Amino acid sequence: MAEPTNPQPNATPAHQPASQIHRIAGWRRVILWPFAVLVRLWNRSLRFEIDPESLAIYSRMDRPIAFILWHNRLFIAAEIIRRYRNGRSAYALVSASKDGAWLEVFFSMAGLRCVRGSSSRLGREAASALIDLVKEGKDIGITPDGPRGPCYDFKPGALVVARRSHANVLLMGMEFHSAWHLTSWDRFTLPLPFSRVTIKAQLIQAEEISGDRDEAAAALRQRLLAINPDPHP
Repeated sequence: MAEPTNPQPNATPAHQPASQIHRIAGWRRVILWPFAVLVRLWNRSLRFEIDPESLAIYSRMDRPIAFILWHNRLFIAAEIIRRYRNGRSAYALVSASKDGAWLEVFFSMAGLRCVRGSSSRLGREAASALIDLVKEGKDIGITPDGPRGPCYDFKPGALVVARRSHANVLLMGMEFHSAWHLTSWDRFTLPLPFSRVTIKAQLIQAEEISGDRDEAAAALRQRLLAINPDPHP
């Protein structure tokens, strides 16, 4: 599929009914701009520490990547991609729900593009759209425990896109040295401004996840937990 001459900041799968997707528009979108500026300044105040191996993985540009990260790490995901992926286009899978509409606006203001859908709504159409994007050379991002948990539950469906597109998987690890944890289902994490965050990455070749889906999902869950050292079940 050829890239559009003027690509839109967010993507709606071709077979996905637009009427089923909640959007934020008009004045509601405008009033979020001050918040978006605050978030950008907040993120840029953070002091990232990254080892040479992880830096090499994040900076590798020879083929598109499927980022996999826990839902409670979303706050700084766009900043990591901005710093280490050199402006490469990246698309995040965001729920088609009302909550997802607000997240879509946040991501678009932070520099990420979105595909709307989830395991509960319009999942098949969203997965097809993500596969097409990978084939076009775009990076994509998936939260295997989103959009509603349980926290740190690696749903096997998170592997569908990576397997069908033959993309390599990049597991994103973040250790927050000073942070607030919200009371949401995922204990969403907000690193304190100017605090230190240790960034990790593990690259999983496409061939490594080609076997039994449940076994591959369980193995990736353990590896993702290991590089995201929070208290977890």
